[in-house]
Amino acid sequence: MSRSIGRVRVALVEDHHLFAEALQIALEVEGYDVRRVQLHEAPRSVTTLLPAIIRTQASVVLLDLDLGTYGNGMRLVEPIVRSGAAVVVVTGSTDRTRWGEALANGARTVLPKSSPLNDILATIRRIHQGLAVMSREARGELMQAWHREQQRVQDARRRLETLTRREAEVLAHFMDGRQVREIAHIGVVSEATVRTQVKAILAKLDVSSQLAAVGVAHFAEWQPPPH
Repeated sequence: MSRSIGRVRVALVEDHHLFAEALQIALEVEGYDVRRVQLHEAPRSVTTLLPAIIRTQASVVLLDLDLGTYGNGMRLVEPIVRSGAAVVVVTGSTDRTRWGEALANGARTVLPKSSPLNDILATIRRIHQGLAVMSREARGELMQAWHREQQRVQDARRRLETLTRREAEVLAHFMDGRQVREIAHIGVVSEATVRTQVKAILAKLDVSSQLAAVGVAHFAEWQPPPH
C-alpha cells in the first residue's frame, strides 16, 4: 500500500456496478479512502445525489455523466466543485462537446472508461499533489467544441422562436409522429392549409424535410406549446 498519498478520500458516483467495484478495489489497493455513493434503481432526480456526495467529504469525486435512472450527471459537476472537491469525469460518452461542457462547469479533466486504471490513479495522484492533469491546449480545444455546439443550439432556438403559434403546433404534432391528414383533422382545417404551414416551418428552420424539422426541435431541446 502506498504511504505517500496519506488517506486521500475519493468518492465514486457510478451506476455500472462492476466498473465501480473494479475501480474501488484498485483505489483501495493504492491506499485511498473510497466512498461509493449509493444509487437506487427507482427513477429520481440527479440532484438528489448531491447531499450524499457532499457528506462523503471527498477531496476527489469520480463522476459518471450517464447515471441510469438518475439521468444526466452533468448537473452535478458545478455544485460539487463549489463544495470544494475536485471532479474527474469518467465516462463512456465519446461526445467531445459533453466533455467540453464538463470542463466548462469546473471538472479538472475527463477520462473515458476505456482508460487504463493506472491513468485514473495517476490523475488522482496528480490532483493530490497539486499538479495539472490536462494541458491547456486540450482543455481549450474541448471547451471550444462545446461553445460552438452552444452557438448552434442558440441559432436553432432563435429560428424556432420565429414560428407562429399554429406552425409551432404543427411541428409539435410531427414530433408526436402524426401525419398531415391527422393534423388537419385535429385542427379542423384542410390538408392544403397544413401543407402551407409545413412549407413555412421548413423555410423558417432552413431544412428540407419534416424529419429534419423535428431533428432541429430535438437538438434545441425545444418545448412545444400545449395543444
